[in-house]
Amino acid sequence: MIEAYLIHLLILIGIYSLLAVSLNLALGYTGLINFGHIAFFGIGAYVSTLLVMAGVPFLIGILVAGLFAGLFGYLLVLATRKLKGDYFAFATLGFAFVVYSLFLNLQSVTRGPLGISGIPKPSIFGLAINSNFSYLILVLVVVAISVFLISKIVKSPFGRLLQATRDDELALRVLGKNTSRIKYKAMIISAFFAGIAGSLFAHYITYIDPSSFYLGDVILILTIVILGGLATIRGSIIATFIILLIPELLRFLALPSSILGPLRQIIYAVILLGVLLYRPRGLFGGVDLE
Repeated sequence: MIEAYLIHLLILIGIYSLLAVSLNLALGYTGLINFGHIAFFGIGAYVSTLLVMAGVPFLIGILVAGLFAGLFGYLLVLATRKLKGDYFAFATLGFAFVVYSLFLNLQSVTRGPLGISGIPKPSIFGLAINSNFSYLILVLVVVAISVFLISKIVKSPFGRLLQATRDDELALRVLGKNTSRIKYKAMIISAFFAGIAGSLFAHYITYIDPSSFYLGDVILILTIVILGGLATIRGSIIATFIILLIPELLRFLALPSSILGPLRQIIYAVILLGVLLYRPRGLFGGVDLE
């Protein structure tokens, strides 16, 4: 029983680690304050679900989910290209609400508030992944490959351009670099891996509805990234363990379910405020949160 519970937690930690690392690529390395990252997560979940339930192989479904989320990442930056700082952040938050509304109202596609149930488990080259342990192996492989690719990106010359855009965009423009194109690419890559995480989430939970991708999860992912620190992949992964495991301790308290949910949100808020006040760089952050 305990073993199954631990496997469940590790699967969720793997999925949210990838989601946090992908957000850190945009927020920490590029300086794009994206409050709409959870929308890419949801887009990936819905696209993969609809494709696989229509008979498309899982591997194609998860890749198309990432590409579709990346397309929306491009459209988001395109629509907000003249906005900076707080204005850009609020625009991305509005984007998250728009996507949530689409999930809620496109009932012919998403089934609206009823959600989509009976999402099939992945099948890769005829091998069905039915047990949670085999799904954990799948998540670990996908997350390891994704984190490796993101790590290579941030350490490449392009990665240095991302950080230069974050630190002094004007100076980079003076040097003749197209910072708008850099932001497009950063958001596309960030959204792509968020879509991959969304696909893994949907096929593990086997049920999704619009409430799975609402404001509460925005706070959760931002808390993970800020706690771990900006511009650090290691920090995002370690912070995911901390943020997801601490609330699990509440399960051992004799508290009604109506209290547990709000109490978790309070814990996230307290951690977030504590980091902002006393450790602005987070646990392993390379830059200050301004």
